[in-house]
Amino acid sequence: QVQVVESGGGLVQAGGSLRLSCAVSGIAFRGSAMGWYRQAPGNERELVARITSIGSTIYADSVKGRFTISRDNAKNTVYLQMNSLKPEDTAVYYCKISYSNYWGQGTQVTVSS
Repeated sequence: QVQVVESGGGLVQAGGSLRLSCAVSGIAFRGSAMGWYRQAPGNERELVARITSIGSTIYADSVKGRFTISRDNAKNTVYLQMNSLKPEDTAVYYCKISYSNYWGQGTQVTVSS
């Protein structure tokens, strides 16, 4: 059974930092690309960052230079380090196994101004 579980969301002031974690089980994590997405109220879900099995990364233009995606294959976990947070980063953040329909339940990130 595949499980994708996010954690680490919360309330932070603008300029602050948060680190999201996504623990995965039930798949060959080492060989899987992983992605972080977010969805703000009234908006479509959008890709924030993605990391391949060999560690190559891509980022949405809106988060480049502020967010960093990484992975720890020994822990079957992918991370999203978010720095210099802005109010417009407020959203529910989701983790997804790329090329699959496996999503986590989401974790709320709220950035106050």
